[in-house]
Amino acid sequence: MSNIPGDLKYAKSHEWVRISEGVATVGISDHAQHELTDIVFVELPAKGRKVAANEACAVVESVKTASDIYSPVSGEVIETNQAVVDDPALVNGDPFEKGWFFKVLLSNPSEVDVLLTPELYRKQIGG
Repeated sequence: MSNIPGDLKYAKSHEWVRISEGVATVGISDHAQHELTDIVFVELPAKGRKVAANEACAVVESVKTASDIYSPVSGEVIETNQAVVDDPALVNGDPFEKGWFFKVLLSNPSEVDVLLTPELYRKQIGG
């Protein structure tokens, strides 16, 4: 069964968002990393890039497939997690803490309101 932390919001495309002081930290869910299996490559958006909600802005590759990662929110990328670029397995081992992807300074905080609650995400993935 997937780990679905209750303090996060989720996109239908399996990204999670943690909001703190107008900044969204983005990663992929435990369910998504399980589906991908062993992640071998992560490409993150450049710091300073403006992203729109639901825009593909990162890529993960596993031994099975490559997948686009979408920003669940709009804003400016203010930080990326170089640790997952250097060691993509962090996403498999700790998707919610060490395995986060990037941080976005929110330009439209109300977009968070349309993301899934943990309960709705659990229903989506059949958990």
